[in-house]
Amino acid sequence: MTISLTPPGDAVPVEEVVDPQVPERAKRRTYTAKYKADIVAEYDRLDRDGRGALLRREGLYSSHISEWRKQATEGAMQALGKTRGRPPVNPVEGENVRLRAEVAKLQAEVQTSRRVIEVRGKLSALLEQLATGGASDEVRAR
Repeated sequence: MTISLTPPGDAVPVEEVVDPQVPERAKRRTYTAKYKADIVAEYDRLDRDGRGALLRREGLYSSHISEWRKQATEGAMQALGKTRGRPPVNPVEGENVRLRAEVAKLQAEVQTSRRVIEVRGKLSALLEQLATGGASDEVRAR
């Protein structure tokens, strides 16, 4: 939040003052499964005063500890430790996909080569007819 102060009359304008109490944009913190397990274990080892000091030091609330314990009992810690996104592809399947794409590319090249050979054969036959004069008689007849 910015506050703009404009003086009356011909006075020099005062620079904008940024309010230090309001952050520009809040950012949600994320915690790894290992961090959660370590904090819960350390929290359980400490007495009441030590627990409060731990929470202040880490910037946490007691509700974090409660929620993390609940996740641990439900087995969610293993799921939280996994990476996001698609599961990794089996290397054999990846190789199969690559090989199929290569086969399709090569088949297209073979088809193109066959067309080129066919056109060259027709061109050769046409040039042979022109050289012998047979084609000129057919052209004149038309």
